[in-house]
Amino acid sequence: MKSYRKELWFDVPTRRAFINITSQIQTCLRESGITEGLALVNAMHITASVFINDDESGLHHDYEVFLERLAPHEPTTNYRHNLTGEDNGDAHIKRQLMGREVVVAITKGKLDFGPWEQIFYGEFDGGRRKRVLVKIIGE
Repeated sequence: MKSYRKELWFDVPTRRAFINITSQIQTCLRESGITEGLALVNAMHITASVFINDDESGLHHDYEVFLERLAPHEPTTNYRHNLTGEDNGDAHIKRQLMGREVVVAITKGKLDFGPWEQIFYGEFDGGRRKRVLVKIIGE
């Protein structure tokens, strides 16, 4: 069995963003030389997410509205976490809702997706450098 590991780094200037990272994961898969196995992709920060869904702007807008309704950024005094001097209590909750990681099957050297599936990095507390781990195992 082979193993491949790479970190992808992101500098998101806005507080929140959804970034399609599918092509970067496909590049990692090609670099790995693995044709049958599994790819784990996970955010290595507690205010960011990795998830799979459709790359459709209306859906991304709906995510923004939904997440802000469930965990609004303002007023920041709503979050006990923010008593530490932070202002990102909402970002921790948004990350929990959207998920930390995805695992994708690799079949015949390709990510084994259903129709319209893409991998996204979700940023909920931008403004500083963050990373995503790509770990691919198989043969």
